[in-house]
Amino acid sequence: MVVAWRQFKALFSIYIQDGLAYKASAVIWVMTDVATAATMPMVMMAATKGGNIKGFTGSDFVLYYLTMLLVTCFVQCHFMWDVSMEIKEGVFSSQIIRPVNYIYYHAVRNFAWRIFRTAIFSPIFLLILWAYSSWIVSPQIHLTWYSILAVLLGHFLSYFFVMAMGMLALFLQETQSLFELYYVPMLFLSGQMFPVAIFPDWVRNLAMYFPFYYTTGVPTEMLIGRIGAEQAPHLLLLQCGWIIGSFVAFKIMFHFGTRHYTGVGM
Repeated sequence: MVVAWRQFKALFSIYIQDGLAYKASAVIWVMTDVATAATMPMVMMAATKGGNIKGFTGSDFVLYYLTMLLVTCFVQCHFMWDVSMEIKEGVFSSQIIRPVNYIYYHAVRNFAWRIFRTAIFSPIFLLILWAYSSWIVSPQIHLTWYSILAVLLGHFLSYFFVMAMGMLALFLQETQSLFELYYVPMLFLSGQMFPVAIFPDWVRNLAMYFPFYYTTGVPTEMLIGRIGAEQAPHLLLLQCGWIIGSFVAFKIMFHFGTRHYTGVGM
């Protein structure tokens, strides 16, 4: 425990400093997530025209997207780009020979990024909240045990899923295009672009068979009260199942990928 704590302090300090050194890059990543949540409420309010779409009024859409923005800030991970580039450039060689577990190393790195991201994100979110405050009618956020647990599980699912995706760089020469393609189903099936509930039945059913909905869609719908205590245990178990599956996929690819990995570049 003492060694793990020392490793945590050292890695956390390094990556907080890394964030401070590359502030512009951090702002760009934050604005990428903010752009959708900042603009989509206006689109959906115009679409409802004072009515509703599948039970969502204009006010409901505003609450949904603002809640989704908060959830995404904590849950969504994107560092498969970094993992892939480090493998391609040979930085991965130094990482796997360090006396630090590779998963633990990236977990601390990710935690440092979450702290730094929150510091950048908070004033932007408050500005968006102020801009839409007149549209939010009697908002109700359901901070229940299952909604909080769903947010935590959504984060772990996103973390292990992108770690598994990053390991593809051990087998493929070019992964950047594949990662770009990943954002197409992720944005739609996770509920970040539109609430999954307003899609046709076949799209909603399709979303249930992919991990994206369980990262941000499920926690958001629980927080705004559209998923109740009766449905929660089943969805939480599915989140756990996807976490285990993603972790196993990572371990398998890491095990076989490092067998034929050749460090090049740096």
